[in-house]
Amino acid sequence: MAGTAVTPTRMVLNQLKGRLKTARRGHKLLKDKRDELMRQFMDVVKENKVLRERVEEGLTAAFSSLQVASAIMSPEMLEQALLYPRQSVELDMSFKNIMSVNVPRYSFTTKNNDPSEIYPYGFAQTSGELDDALERMARVFEDMLKLAEVEKTMQLLAEEIEKTRRRVNALEYVMIPGLETNIKYITMKLEENENSTKVRLLKVKDMVLQKAHNFT
Repeated sequence: MAGTAVTPTRMVLNQLKGRLKTARRGHKLLKDKRDELMRQFMDVVKENKVLRERVEEGLTAAFSSLQVASAIMSPEMLEQALLYPRQSVELDMSFKNIMSVNVPRYSFTTKNNDPSEIYPYGFAQTSGELDDALERMARVFEDMLKLAEVEKTMQLLAEEIEKTRRRVNALEYVMIPGLETNIKYITMKLEENENSTKVRLLKVKDMVLQKAHNFT
């Protein structure tokens, strides 16, 4: 029995009642946090689905154009055309706090804003399909970066949901029932002691009265 590990005194009883009140408050706060995390997680899942479909469509279109370009151009000419890229990209990462979870936010900047810089070649010796492939890859790049951000957010939120769920269960099924059992045990023991004390006092009273009566 859980109550056998505690001393049945009023001081311990008051301490346990205080801990039970705190545990119940913490349990409610953690449940609210878990529910909000789940809501945020489901929103991110929906966003992930839309982004993944868009990225897959963009990559499929880009690779289709690249395959056509590969069929038209010789491998050497294609390799030479893409050997020295003009445009460069710098990635930055910041963080956003979602319910005490720091999730990443990715952004990028290009060396310059000239759209033609995505083509690292002249147009005389290359096919238009290669232009289409690079243009589609450039368009899908931002969605790919956003998809990576969203998937990392999903992972971090899922981990936090699992940790919060374990804490809620520990409070709900272990700590709070244990405290309630100990409080019930101490209350019962204190009542037993009070009843025993009353019985002893009554006996003492009877003995005193009896002696007083015999004395008179």
